[in-house]
Amino acid sequence: MAATESPARRMWRLFEPIHAITYFAPETRAATDALGLRGGWMSYFGCRAAPLGAASAGLVTATFYNFHPDMVARAVPDVWDYASPAKLLATRLEAMDAAMRRLMGAVLDSDAVAEAATLAREAAEATDLAGRPLGAANAALPWPDQPHLALWQATTVLREHRGDGHIAALLTAGLGPLEAHVSFSAVRSDWSSDAVRTYRKWSELEWAEAVGSLRDRGWLDEQGHVTTAGQHGRANVERMTDQLAERPWSALGPARTNRLAELLRPLATAVFAGRTLPVPNPWGLAPPDN
Repeated sequence: MAATESPARRMWRLFEPIHAITYFAPETRAATDALGLRGGWMSYFGCRAAPLGAASAGLVTATFYNFHPDMVARAVPDVWDYASPAKLLATRLEAMDAAMRRLMGAVLDSDAVAEAATLAREAAEATDLAGRPLGAANAALPWPDQPHLALWQATTVLREHRGDGHIAALLTAGLGPLEAHVSFSAVRSDWSSDAVRTYRKWSELEWAEAVGSLRDRGWLDEQGHVTTAGQHGRANVERMTDQLAERPWSALGPARTNRLAELLRPLATAVFAGRTLPVPNPWGLAPPDN
């Protein structure tokens, strides 16, 4: 981690891997398969959208922001015919219990994890939720009794709070869902544009149109490579995202934020060591020591 990173970005690198277990752990897919859900994407959309209630495809597309609407519509609202939001909320917690115990073992019953859960919950409860639908929906859920599951829920509130702010930053920059992808992939060396496009199910024509839009803005050159203006534009988006995510860490204070970082580091490392979160990944996350 760079010494100049803001507290919000430093903490995101540590709590995001813990939250992201839910997207990649085989325990989640096995649990939703048992409910009859069809495939990994229905599992993803159902489990992540469940805090919103029986949301429509339009609402999920809007709040998740960067998936092709047709991709969402293949899973939503059909997912609610297989399992209610309440059932999926219970299922994702059960899956996280199993996945975290597999990855982290007996440490989950330690005083350190209990302390991390207390600090992370305090940070999550300090989030500013106006205009942040996914953050607010997760913050409204009851807290699990077990510390490691309370920790996971806190990381989920913090993650969705940050994600809602990231969408605000993208909108402020005038970047629609696909332009956000194109500009992001242009500044990365580990995640190709084809990988991004196919992962979110956008067509080649749609991608080309977004490239043309960013070229017209001066963010990409004629070869589709990022320009200085494009680099600055994306940097401003990330800077605003961090600024909009600072409140929990200001409320927690530097000493306790640093203590939480110390407690989260071995847990995040265990996620990568267990190869649950792939590298590279859609968020550009790496193991904490990298």
